[in-house]
Amino acid sequence: MTKDILLLKQALPYLRRHKGETFVVKLGGELAANADALTSLAEDLSLLTHVGIRIVIVHGGGPQASELSRRLGMEPTMVEGRRVTDADTLDIAKMVFAGKINVDILSALRVQGVRAVGLSGVDADILHAVRRRPTEVTDTVTGEKRMVDYGFVGDVTDVDSTVLRLLSDNGYVPVLSSLCSDADGNILNINADTVASILARDLRAAKLISLTSVPGVLRDKDDPESLVPVLTAAQVAEGLADGTIAAGMRPKVQALVDAVRGGVERGHVLSGLDSGALLLELFTTEGCGTLVVADDAAVPHHFRRPEKEEAPA
Repeated sequence: MTKDILLLKQALPYLRRHKGETFVVKLGGELAANADALTSLAEDLSLLTHVGIRIVIVHGGGPQASELSRRLGMEPTMVEGRRVTDADTLDIAKMVFAGKINVDILSALRVQGVRAVGLSGVDADILHAVRRRPTEVTDTVTGEKRMVDYGFVGDVTDVDSTVLRLLSDNGYVPVLSSLCSDADGNILNINADTVASILARDLRAAKLISLTSVPGVLRDKDDPESLVPVLTAAQVAEGLADGTIAAGMRPKVQALVDAVRGGVERGHVLSGLDSGALLLELFTTEGCGTLVVADDAAVPHHFRRPEKEEAPA
C-alpha cells in the first residue's frame, strides 16, 4: 500500500467527522499578497467545501496596509501586534482590506470552483462596535506602562451572523474583511484575529484556523524546528505573561484561546505558505502546526505524555 493511499485512509475518519461542520479560517494579509500561496490555499479550501465542510473566511491585510502607508510617506505604528489607526490609516484600510485583498481572495476561490461572497463587518450589521478608549499598555520587554490611543480602532459589542449562516446554508463561502462601524456609522478597524474569534464563537464553529507565515507557535522564533505542537489555554497565558509568545503572534493565540474557552472545539495556527499544510493539519494524526485547546482534558491522546512509572520498591 502506497504512502498516498495510507494518507487517504487516515483522512477518512476526519472527513466523516467534519462533514457539515463550520470552520472559521483567518487568512493573514501576507498570504493574500503571495500569488502561489493564495492559489494553493484556494485549492485546499475548495476541497474542504466539496467534502461538505462549511467555511467562513476572515482576512487581514497588515503587510499591504503598511506597504501602502510607507509609499504615501506614513510610517505604520504597531503596539503589541495591533495597528494604531488614525484617519489617514483608516482610509488605507478601507482601500486595502475591503478592496484589493477581498477581491483577490474571491478571484482565487472562483478559479477553484468556490462560490464566495465578499463582505465586511459593516454589511448586514454583522459587527457592532464602539471606538476603543485610550488603553494602558505594558511593554513586554521593559515593563514600562504607557497610554495608547489606537485611533479608529473598534471593540466589538455585538455580532449578528444571520447573513453568514444564510450564505453557508446555500453553498456560498463568506469572505469577510475586518472593518465595522459604530451606531453613528463611523468606520472602525478591528484586528482580524479578534473578528475571526468572535465569529467562530457566534457560529458555534468546530474550529478556528489561523493561517500565518510561520509554522505555528515556536519556542525560538528564529528556529522553525522549535514548533510547539499543542498548547492549552493556561500554557498560552504563561507564554503571554513571560514574553515567550510575543509581537504579532500574541493577538493570534489570544484569539484562539478566547475561541476555545467560548465553545469552539479546537484552534489551530499554522503556515499558509507551505503547500498542503492546511490539509495535513486537519486530516492527519500528527498535524503540522500548533493546536490550541481549552484544557488538559481536551489534549488529543497522541500528544499526551505517558505517566511516569513508579520506581520499584
